[in-house]
Amino acid sequence: MIRLPLDGALLKIMKRSFLSLIALIGCLLFQPINSMAQPDAAQGTASPGKMADNEGIVVDFMDAGGYTYMELQNSGHKFWIAAPTTQVNKGDHIRFSQSMVMTNFTSKTLNRTFGTIIFVSSTEVKK
Repeated sequence: MIRLPLDGALLKIMKRSFLSLIALIGCLLFQPINSMAQPDAAQGTASPGKMADNEGIVVDFMDAGGYTYMELQNSGHKFWIAAPTTQVNKGDHIRFSQSMVMTNFTSKTLNRTFGTIIFVSSTEVKK
């Protein structure tokens, strides 16, 4: 085995790289613990009297291309979701499972561009 002498600059770079790697591993290890400590935020639940982030009241809706596009309102904020074709009415309280958020999405079947829309895998009408 051949050993090469390390100069001071190379040794410092190696120490910094090692410390950066340890810090990165530490961040990755603590992230799941942090999300487990906040189950309400992860599941979209809300405090009493307030709707969860994955819920809203149907303000408007339209069917096109195998999807139901719904404009929902939650705490004064309006937003659009697109779900597999769903039977809904204005005023329904909807809960959804979020899949993907898209910005500047253009629906060719509706000939409309949505600033932001959430494509969801499933919805349910809350009673």
